[in-house]
Amino acid sequence: MPDLWTLIALFVAIAAVFILLWRIAALHAATKELPAGIESALAEKHRAMLADLHDGLNRQGDRLLSQSAESGERLQKALAELNASFQAKQDQLRAEVLEQIMLKLAEQARADRELLQSGLGQATAQLAASMESLTRSINERLEQISGRVSERLDEGFKKTNETFASVMARLATIDEAQKKIDGLTTNVVSLQELLGDKKARGAFGEVQLEALVRNTLPPGSFAFQYTLSNGTCADCVLKLPEPTGLVAVDSKFPLENYHRMFAPEASEFERRAAQTDFRADLKKHIDAIASKYILPNETSDGAVMFVPAEAVFAEIHAYHPETVGYAMQKRVWIVSPTTLMAVLNTARAVLKDVETRHQIHIIKDALGKLSKDFARFDERMQRLATHIDQAQKDVQDVQVSSRKISGQFARIEGVELDGIEAAPAIAAVPLRKAGEE
Repeated sequence: MPDLWTLIALFVAIAAVFILLWRIAALHAATKELPAGIESALAEKHRAMLADLHDGLNRQGDRLLSQSAESGERLQKALAELNASFQAKQDQLRAEVLEQIMLKLAEQARADRELLQSGLGQATAQLAASMESLTRSINERLEQISGRVSERLDEGFKKTNETFASVMARLATIDEAQKKIDGLTTNVVSLQELLGDKKARGAFGEVQLEALVRNTLPPGSFAFQYTLSNGTCADCVLKLPEPTGLVAVDSKFPLENYHRMFAPEASEFERRAAQTDFRADLKKHIDAIASKYILPNETSDGAVMFVPAEAVFAEIHAYHPETVGYAMQKRVWIVSPTTLMAVLNTARAVLKDVETRHQIHIIKDALGKLSKDFARFDERMQRLATHIDQAQKDVQDVQVSSRKISGQFARIEGVELDGIEAAPAIAAVPLRKAGEE
């Protein structure tokens, strides 16, 4: 407003100057027509008027300059006040915008946090439920397997103790028999004299066979004095898995002619005759075992002839190979205490393998059930992973929204600062032009 009045005053002064100049020009034209005296008077008066006009113009110029300076100061002051007011309003607007943005960000963050916490809570609950179910299922399976293993071990220990007790009882019986023998004779009885009696020799072979079998095979895999369907009583029967089945073992062996072969008082002819009779006894005994203990659809296709003395077994294999071949044709296997131990260990390995297969079947069933439980756990774990991926995606979306809001806030702040810097430059241009005029 003060600028407008200054411009109006300036225009009025310029108009007055033009009017004065016009009047002076008119006066000068009129003076040309007057006489010289009047011309000089008019010239003097004209000079006085010009002097007054110059003084008036100077005074008017000084007043205009003074008013222009005062108007500039007032304008600068007004601009400063306007700038301060604009800055205050801008600060207030920025504070309000920041407050609204922060409120919106806080609300959005709170909503996102609640959504994330809800999703994580559900995922955690599902995972805990799945882990609890899996743990319970595994514990149940382990308890079942542990119970079965404990039962098997208890049964095995029980049978082992029974076998050990039976062996100890047998040993006690043998000790008692030995004591009775020691009490009945005053001299040392040799093994040959003891085996001279057929009944005693049979009892010795049965005891030796029973001790070997009981010490090697598990209970339930053998039987002594087993009666077959043809009425024959086998000294021992090995109960092996199919297709072998029952294997009969005979411990009665003819040793009379064997003793005649090595009698010190026997002649060479008697020795040869005893050897021939011994070979005949062997074949006869082999035929008897094959006919009594090899029964179709009941026993295996072979039987075992137990020779209770290693020396007799060595004699047969060293000097009677044709008899060994004949026994193989009849499916009769000749064994000594040492070779019978190998046969029994093989049978025990077969029994153990069969039992292991049964246990593997049980373990396989348990593992199959456990596999189903784990498949359910994997399915639930996949669902949980899907929920976690969705929660992660929501978090990423929240971060994108936060970055966008931050970018918008930065752009808003940049626009406001640009407006503040441009305002003083616009206001300063008219002042410089006014000073130049």
